[in-house]
Amino acid sequence: MDQPAPQAARGHAHSALSHAEIRTIIIGIMLAMLLAALDQTIIATALPTIGRELGDLEHLPWVVTVYLLTSTAVTPLYGKFSDSHGRRVTMLIGIVIFIIGSIACAIAPNMLILILARGLQGLGGGGLIALAQTIVADLVPPKERGKYQVYFASVFMASSLLGPVLGGFFAEHLHWSVIFWINLPLGLIALFITFHTLKKLPRHDRPHKLDVLGALLMVAATVSLLLALSWGGLRYPWMSLPVIGLVAGSLVLWALFAMRMRVAPEPLIPPGVLHNPVVRMGVLSACFGMGTYIGLTIYLPVYFEAVRGLSASESGLALIPLMAGTVCGATLSGRSMAKVKHYKRLPLAGLLVAMLATGVLAAFARDLSITLVEVLLAVISIGLGTLLPVSTVSIQNAVAPHELGTATGTANFFRSLGGALIVAAFGAIVLSGSGLSGAASFETLGAAAAQSGIDLADVFSDVFVAAIVGFGLALAFLVAMEERPLRGGAVKAAEAAIAD
Repeated sequence: MDQPAPQAARGHAHSALSHAEIRTIIIGIMLAMLLAALDQTIIATALPTIGRELGDLEHLPWVVTVYLLTSTAVTPLYGKFSDSHGRRVTMLIGIVIFIIGSIACAIAPNMLILILARGLQGLGGGGLIALAQTIVADLVPPKERGKYQVYFASVFMASSLLGPVLGGFFAEHLHWSVIFWINLPLGLIALFITFHTLKKLPRHDRPHKLDVLGALLMVAATVSLLLALSWGGLRYPWMSLPVIGLVAGSLVLWALFAMRMRVAPEPLIPPGVLHNPVVRMGVLSACFGMGTYIGLTIYLPVYFEAVRGLSASESGLALIPLMAGTVCGATLSGRSMAKVKHYKRLPLAGLLVAMLATGVLAAFARDLSITLVEVLLAVISIGLGTLLPVSTVSIQNAVAPHELGTATGTANFFRSLGGALIVAAFGAIVLSGSGLSGAASFETLGAAAAQSGIDLADVFSDVFVAAIVGFGLALAFLVAMEERPLRGGAVKAAEAAIAD
């Protein structure tokens, strides 16, 4: 350790904030989270309008892809920077970059400028969610922390439900640029609250040097992999030279990054964090659990429209149980963590129930009534929701206070990466099963399947089987994760973390 334990402990000792002060800080960081979460959903329904008005439909997918690339790649950088320079200044930097990116998007005169502006926006938004979770970890001891994760789950549910509706309304009745202009007042409010309230936040930062070479290697490796996953099966066949080249390049870059972590004086992700068995198992469990959930949110609308014959608006409504259930599960699990000793039992049961419900979908994908499908989706969502607070709090509980940002950023990074991997896997199943290949798109899914005489219900049965495997891996890693007692008192929490 660079500095003695008492210094870290004093940071928590000075964190005796009132309930009103904590609530004000929570509101501010929830607003910052909403900026990042809403921006990933509000743009979806406006994309066709954007493509028509800017006269470029060919490069339209890049408006989504470039945000995913930049926001995912910089998430660990925000965690490390906040551990070195403090949460407040890091959050302010993220919000400012996000606001500048949003303005650039709103005034973009052509598709190229819009894509570049979305990349800048992702550089700001990539750290907001992880930073918000880290700030709560600074404020609240682990034993009480689960209940606050519920607020974050509510933000994601609100963005999932409101985003597509607002995006479609703004694009149809106002102008597509409003989906970016709306970030300006929200961002300024978040900036004002963050600037004033986070001054009272306890500090655990230490003088560190950012491993620039390691950061560049990790960003390049992540971008290469996500490009391969985004293009594979749609823009290029999976076994084409561009996709294989990107995957191979990513593997080489990851190998170089691993070597850099061993020799760097202060690596971007300290080996002690990844070698921590609780962090490693918790990250993998959340990666597969949340990744599978993201995959289902992407492909269930396709199932509803292509197999069950629902319209686009009806499929959006049919997705609500899957979105809302996670908040219920997270609430139940988060509140129980402060009251029970064996806090893993509820998410273990929840994941098992989610697997069983997904199994029913896989077995009867064609025959179940829509009502029963909705009930099963709610069960799956509630079961998965019980995992979210437990995995996050367990990871934070296992590291020292000055490593909270790094650990939380790393966890969010791998959750995003897991989502990209599983979405790509589901896409490969759908594309290959329906007879689509190469540069095909999901808009031609039904026609291609009908022409080939393929029953899409069987294709989505395979998708649900893959989801069972994803939930099963999340369950297995959660079983393997050590169930350490959650620290309660603030000063004792810091001292115990240092002792770990």
